[in-house]
This record gives sequence, C-alpha cells and structure tokens, in this order.
Amino acid sequence: MPSTPVSRLLDADVARITYGADYNPEQWSPEVWADDVRLMREAKVNLVAINIFGWAQLEPLPGQYDFERLDAVIELLHENGIAVDLGTGTASPPPWLTAMHPEALPMQADGTRRAFGGRQGFCPSSPVYRERSLALVEQVARRYGSHPAVKLWHVSNEIGCHNAHCFCDISAEAFRGWLRARYSTLDALNAAWGTAFWSQRYADWSHIQTPALTLATGNPGQAIDLRRFSSDELLGQYLAERDLIRTHSDVPVTTNFMVTAHIQALDYWRWAPEMDLVANDHYLDHRLPHPTNELSFAADATRGLGRGEPYLLMEQASSAVNWQPRNIAKGPGEMLRNTLTHVARGADGISFFQWRASVQGSERFHSAMLPHAGTGTQLWRDVVELGGILERLGEVAGTRVVADVALVFGWEPWWITDLDSHPTADVRYLDQVHRAYDALRASGLTVDVVAPGAPLDDYRLVVIPALHSVSDEVAGVVERFVENGGHAVVTFFSGITDGDDRVRTGGYPGAFRELLGVSTDEFFPLHAGESVALDDGSTATVWTERLHPMGAEVVSRFIDGPLPGGPAVTRHRFGAGVAWYLAANLDEGSLARTLNRASAEAGVSLTGVQAGSELEIVRRRGPQGEYLFAINHGGADARHDASGTELLEMAEIDGVLEIPAGAVRIVRLTPADAAPSASSDGSAAPDSLKVTS
Repeated sequence: MPSTPVSRLLDADVARITYGADYNPEQWSPEVWADDVRLMREAKVNLVAINIFGWAQLEPLPGQYDFERLDAVIELLHENGIAVDLGTGTASPPPWLTAMHPEALPMQADGTRRAFGGRQGFCPSSPVYRERSLALVEQVARRYGSHPAVKLWHVSNEIGCHNAHCFCDISAEAFRGWLRARYSTLDALNAAWGTAFWSQRYADWSHIQTPALTLATGNPGQAIDLRRFSSDELLGQYLAERDLIRTHSDVPVTTNFMVTAHIQALDYWRWAPEMDLVANDHYLDHRLPHPTNELSFAADATRGLGRGEPYLLMEQASSAVNWQPRNIAKGPGEMLRNTLTHVARGADGISFFQWRASVQGSERFHSAMLPHAGTGTQLWRDVVELGGILERLGEVAGTRVVADVALVFGWEPWWITDLDSHPTADVRYLDQVHRAYDALRASGLTVDVVAPGAPLDDYRLVVIPALHSVSDEVAGVVERFVENGGHAVVTFFSGITDGDDRVRTGGYPGAFRELLGVSTDEFFPLHAGESVALDDGSTATVWTERLHPMGAEVVSRFIDGPLPGGPAVTRHRFGAGVAWYLAANLDEGSLARTLNRASAEAGVSLTGVQAGSELEIVRRRGPQGEYLFAINHGGADARHDASGTELLEMAEIDGVLEIPAGAVRIVRLTPADAAPSASSDGSAAPDSLKVTS
C-alpha cells in the first residue's frame, strides 16, 4: 500500500502541503524559464512536474539522447528551492517510433488503426513500445536518480486515458496469454463466459480474439475480461517503469490516476497498492448535473484508494478546461473552494495543469496558473493568494479525514453494470453511486469510498448502490458486518449475478436475499419520463420490481405504476444489525431522508447541516489536533457550531462560526469541540469508528 506521506515529500522533518503544477519548459525559451522560476517563488510554488511529454525532445531519433535542456531546467529549479516531480517521458511516443513500427499504433474495435498525432498513440501490448520506452526510462533514471532536486517520480501520464483498449493482432495474442493465466483450461473459460449460448464454445485457445465489433451483441464475459486484461496490461507497463527506476533511485514513484466521471478504463483498486503514494487528476465537469458534488466524491474515492492516507492532487484547472463542449470559467472564489475541498477531503498536495498557459497545441485554451494575460489578472492574484494559504495550512498536513460511513464503489462493477442487454438502459452505475453519495453529502455526512469486499469493521453504516455483480466473498463481508451490529443500505439491481456475472437463480436480489429478508421475482423498469408515487410522499423513476418480504418490514409501498400496493422500501433486522433495501430509484429528497434515517439509527453523528444549504463540513484529525473545514458553495451566508482558531482569517471562534457566501473557513478546534461526537443513543462514538484506517 502507499508508504510515502505526501506531506513529507519536500522535507522528512517538516510536514507541509505541496503546491505546484505541470511545467512544460520545452514550449518556451530559456529566457522565459528564468521569469517562470521568479514567479513560481512569488506564488510559493514548491513542486513542479516536468518531462511529462519529453520523449521527442530527449530522443529525437532512435538511440540519440539529448539532455542539455532538461539538465538546465532541473538545475534552475533546484537553485531556486523548487522540487521536481520527474516524469519518465513515456506518455506519448515520438514520431520516429510509429513511423518505423506502424504495428505499434493502436487499433479500434472497428478494425481501424489510429494515426500518429494525438497522445498515447501506442498499443499497450506492443513489444516495440515496451522496449523503447524502457530504454528511455533507463537513461532518465540513471541520469537523475540521485539528483537532490528530484523528490518524486512520475511514470507516464494519465495512463489509459485514450488507448486503454486495443484490438490488434498483438493485443489478441497478449489477451490469450492473459486468459490462459487466469483460467488455465478452456473448460474453465467456457464456463466463466457461458459459451454454450449462441454456439460460442471454444475448442482451441488460438480461436479466441479480442471482442471487436460484432453484428449482434457480444459475449458479456469476454467483454469484461477484455477490460480486466487491458487494465492489467497497462499496469504491467507501469510496474516495468517503476521497477527500473528503483534500480537507480530511492525516491517514491507514482502516476496520476483519473478518478473522475466518464473515465473508467483502469481498476484503480488493483493499481493503488503498487503506488508509493496515491495521486489523482481531477477537473470540474460541467456536463454533470452536480459538478461540485462529483469533485467531493472523487476526492473521497482517491483517499479511499490510499486506505485513508492523504493524497496528491496532481492536476486540476485554475479556471476553464479546453475539452468539454462548453468550457466554463471559474467564478470568484471558486478555485479556492475547489482546492480546499480537496484539502478538506485528504489532499496534502495541490497541483495544476499547467504552470504557464500554452500558446500552441490543442490545449492552448486550457487555463493555467499563469494565464495568457499575465500577472495583472485576478486569476494570478488568486494563485498567489492560494499559495500563501496552503503554506499557512502546513499544520493540517498529515492528518486524516474523519468518517464513519462507507460507500461501496468499484471500477469492475462499473464495467459490468453498464453492459448492454440489461432490464433497462437507464440504470447507469456511476449515476447510482453519485445519487447515493450526493444524498449522504446533503445530510452533512463524510463518506469513505471502499472497494467491494473491503473490511467494514470501522464503520457504522455502509451504503451499497447498484452492486449488480457480487461474489460470495463480497456478500459474506456485508453479511458479517450487519450480523455483528452494522447497518447497511442496498439499492436496486444489486446482488443479481456472481463473480462471473452469472445470474443467481432463486429470486433477486440474489446474493443479498437472506441479508435483506426479501425476494423479487420480476423487474418492472419504467418508461422514459415515467414516475410512480409511494405512500410516504416519495416519488420514484427508472425502476420498480415485484418484491416479496421474507422477514423484512415494509417501510413504504408503491401507490401507482406497474405494482400498486407492492413494497418499495424495506428494513430487516439481521443478527445485531439492520439492512435496508431500496427497490426504487427514489427522488433526491426522499433518498436523502431515507439515508438520513438509516444513518441516525446506525448511530452516525450528523453535522447539523441543513438540506439545501450548500454548506460542506468535513473534519480532519491527527495527533496535533482536529480541524473543521466549512466550505460554503452557496449564495447565502451560513453558520455552524464551532470553537477554536480560524486559520484563514486568524480569528478566535467562540461557539458560532460565520461562513460568508462563497467563502471557506478552517478552524483548529478546541479540545472540547474535537472530542468524538455523541451517537444517536447518547454514547460517545469510539475513535475506531470515526477515523479511517
């Protein structure tokens, strides 16, 4: 698991928050470099990532290496006290590689190859790419492995963002090798894929191909294994680069994940244990209904990948990006709110893409710390202000986020739930995860995002949204948690299939029937735009099912729709705990109320945030004390109970904290306020249930 604290990257003896950006000096002249470094010092930048896309500059022709400019940049940064996050430069191959080896270009599912000219233009299984990329890494690691400026190694960049799945003959051969290692025999593979259907049974390994486009819908098992293989294939490239670096350097190694909406290519639960620290890129996505909610979810999920350890935000935008249909600039105070949301939820390092805005290339309209208009701008003033704030928050670095609610989320469930040929195309996994998360956040609850099957002993409540495919092992973890006194909320379309995505017979929700005390014999998805009413005043869309209680109490019933009078929400005592089942896609308010009730029954301490206030409350705790982050995303002033020292305004707070509209306040709490809050029965929540482990 991650072993290097982000807060100790710059100095093993002093905890601090890192602050910086991707720096691309190859786009500028040496005269500009000197100005850049001067301005970095003004903004209190202390860590920059370089050589991310440096391959063509370092190796313009095969075997001809030129390090003169990179040497100069590293020395300049070091002389000015700015640490280096050094990229291996392998994110995109240079023109000569695919010109000489066109078979290394990636192939799409329709059988067409993609041409050189974008980024990540290589087949992940290409032996030529592997050989030439490792030759570059050897040169870079040997040259800079002991350089005192280098505090972090950065393998590739946003691995799998564009080329995660390749369908060429090289990939097909590698896929067959991966399948042999996974299944050992063709009988085992045929059983896992259900190839008795549609005459797909394989009698020879050589007959298996990657799941390219077919006339009818393809084999679901094959499709999921292609995603598993692709994630593992790219992880193999990361590990090869990392291990080579470690022969020349004892500096920590990582890469930047993409825990964000719409990016689902890699199973980061498998990747995270291989990182010396967890790093993530996150950009506010205005294609979503609640972009700020998704930012908070991504932050919690990134922290979860590190088992609660603080993470490094490797990239974010100072304002607009360049790749969405409408690239919305950030409003007054928004960059600060976004950044401190990450810090509140576990980031001990903050970086941007990029330092100086490019004037050429496809990202020339992507915002930067230093914009095209220069230093006489509000954006630059905000960047400088943020640097000062992060410097003052050094005492927070190394603390951990307080949470006693777990939300189960995984990339493999995302792949499986979003396959075709399901009861309705309107159930999308990430949508359901976000809805559950948003409802918890609206109640002021901080959430740890955990993998399916992760230990749950440190939590009071676990929420499991749309976990369609569930192995016996994962189901057993949840059952034992509830049986021992925990509380769980499971939403519809969960537990339906086993670990091979094989439907569990005997009634839905399959793996969770006994736990939930219910059985369903048929799904009744709703038409687009259709809604149904429940007898407790709730409404629901998308989904209903014919549910039969088997020991569970009915909390609410459908009034109309396909199943009037049928159960919609149930609650079941199981052992010493309670398990809820939501058999409908409840409206936002009703979902929040239901989860609020389940939380209260579980003894989860609520923050007192009023629904709809847009006030976000998160706590971090460490040996040095506890810190309350209050982030007001709304247009009205807010108040919250707190006592202590406010670190942004350096004011003493005695009982009531005022948070102006759009503002952030961070309070070092007094010992009384920092003590564990009381649970619903009046008892103190033990520390083991309050801090992630």
